Formats: sequence, C-alpha cells, structure tokens
Amino acid sequence: MTEATVLNEDAHLIETTVSSAVMAQGKMLTVRYDEARLPNGVISGREYVVHPGAVVVVALTDAGEVVLERQFRYPLKQVFIELPAGKIDAGEPVLTTGQRELLEETGYAANNWIKLGIQHPCIGYSNEVIHIYLATDLSLGDHARDIDEAMDVMVWPFERIMQAIEDGEITDSKTMSAMLMAERYLRKRPLPGLAL
Repeated sequence: MTEATVLNEDAHLIETTVSSAVMAQGKMLTVRYDEARLPNGVISGREYVVHPGAVVVVALTDAGEVVLERQFRYPLKQVFIELPAGKIDAGEPVLTTGQRELLEETGYAANNWIKLGIQHPCIGYSNEVIHIYLATDLSLGDHARDIDEAMDVMVWPFERIMQAIEDGEITDSKTMSAMLMAERYLRKRPLPGLAL
C-alpha cells in the first residue's frame, strides 16, 4: 500500500489547519491553539502541547536486570518508578539522547543499542514522540545529573518490573510501553542467560 493510498483512505478523517496561535511559551513546551476545518467543513478549536520529543531506555544488565529510577514528578506531586529517559535537545540525534540520558542519570553506559520503536504518549493533547531503545552490554561509572535532578537508581529483575506493572506499582506510560516492547523483542530474540 502506498502513502497516497493511505492518504486517500484517510481523507474522510483528516483535519486541516485554518489558523494557529501560541497561547503560552515555556523553556521546553509550547501551548498552541489552532482552528481546524473538520472533514464535514465545520471549524473547531484544537489546543495542544508542542514537545521536543524524548527517549526512554530499557538498560538490561548481563544478569537480566533492568536499570530503574525513582524520582519525584512535580505535576502529580508523587514519586514514580520509571526507566531512564529524557528530552531530545535541539539538533541532537535520537540515539545520542538515549546514550547521554542513561549515562547522566544512572552512570551506566551501553555498548549495544537496539531501537524498539516509538510511542505517542498523549495523542489527544500533545505531539510528543518517545523513542524506545533496548541497551545491553552495560558498564557502570559515575552519573552526571543536572543540578535540578534528584533520583534513586536501582536494578530490578525483568519479571519483577512486569509484575509491578501488572500490580499498578509502576504506572508511568513510557516505562510500561517500553517494557512491553522489550519483552516482546526478547521473547523473539532471547539473550543468553535471560529467561522470560
């Protein structure tokens, strides 16, 4: 199926921008308000957040454990368990972001990087894309966290994380998606010594 065929099949769903304005501009995020023409011709308002994108890393040790972080997330005023992740800096290659964030936040570096895919975490109100990587052949050094970052780093067995997702202990969507994608990938391409 060609791109033109897909566009033709979706023509009855496509909204086109009539006007666009910035409602708020922050250091990282922009909030926009657009007017869009719906397929039926009606004009409707669309508010959304423009995000630079991010990378999340499933960093897997030789023992089959995954590197995790516990950190306070201000919007929800709560400590979350999550995978290492961070935003893409302007002009930065996506893989470089993953490598930088893993090292800065946890002190781990990886020799092998596999892109598992992408996720769109909040399609109703943001254009954010999160790139998902599996990182293996790890070595541990010193972290280089930013002055405004505080977190605990830990390693959990792969299955413990999957159980924590099932039990609702881990609720961060990027972590859940990345772990499910990693599990599927590793079931098809098992690593020596890792039983899933």
